[in-house]
Amino acid sequence: MKHAIDAKARYSRTHEWVRIEGEEAVIGVSDYAQDKLSDVVFVDLPAPGKELRVGAACCVIESVKAAEDVIAPVSGRVSGRNEALAAAPELVNKDPYGQGWLLRVAMSDTKEIDSLMDAAAYGELLAGL
Repeated sequence: MKHAIDAKARYSRTHEWVRIEGEEAVIGVSDYAQDKLSDVVFVDLPAPGKELRVGAACCVIESVKAAEDVIAPVSGRVSGRNEALAAAPELVNKDPYGQGWLLRVAMSDTKEIDSLMDAAAYGELLAGL
């Protein structure tokens, strides 16, 4: 199965994506990740103001199959979260690069984005799975 990839995003090896919008990073999980999770039933998002550290768990997505940690692809302070997911967690499945976004983060080190894969490299990673 071919999974959608957002050409404007950067990707981690653990299937999170980051898109830079102004001064913030918007974070979500890739189409591949939501497909592997299957039907998302709950998303536990951190409160605004929480400090995230790259490589550490930043939130939890629960599906009918399992609960999975979302790993922070960048460090910084949570500046916003997708409140719509409280009532409609299935948005993560339906629109992972749009309405299913998870967090907005004020990055503490913008250079961290350089360590993430671009869309082409992420496509190669998926092709090897």
